[in-house]
Amino acid sequence: MDTIPTINISRGIITLLKPDQADLVYQYYLFNQEHLAPWEPQRDADFHSLSGWQERLANSFELFQQGIMLPLVVLNQQKNEMIACCNFSNIVRGVFQACHLGYSIDVRYQGTGLMYEVLSNAISHVFEQLDLHRIMANYLPHNVRSEALLKRLGFQQEGYAKSYLKINGQWQDHILTALVNPKH
Repeated sequence: MDTIPTINISRGIITLLKPDQADLVYQYYLFNQEHLAPWEPQRDADFHSLSGWQERLANSFELFQQGIMLPLVVLNQQKNEMIACCNFSNIVRGVFQACHLGYSIDVRYQGTGLMYEVLSNAISHVFEQLDLHRIMANYLPHNVRSEALLKRLGFQQEGYAKSYLKINGQWQDHILTALVNPKH
């Protein structure tokens, strides 16, 4: 992948950040630290540092260039604030043609329909531009917002994984879902 995607949506733009834009993601995670904590792994002190974000953005940009990750962010219309993100990771080609989806949203935009708009557009990009066959997304059983969002997007439950990921310091079960490219 060489071309950085730019997808315009009603409240901003979906794109990819470069390391020199680390302040945007740094501010997003700093502001939303408490909001996101129940849904993410425990983070060490370096995670919430500007230098840590510069390093992670450099790494994710390299993975993007290798074609194994699409780390998208949503910027507001002024392009001066990150308001959400969606990552398509573990992109596997060959006979699988699939990836995993993860996402988060600024607490101030939760429940506004923004994440549905973001994921609808990003999924279309992944299916049409990357020609992937399957997108897998997993969520905690008590995360009713993610459950409703994924169902609305057409994801179907495929399984239940015991002690799947260590989230917020505890091994937690996850519901496994997937969406198949309707053009395949």
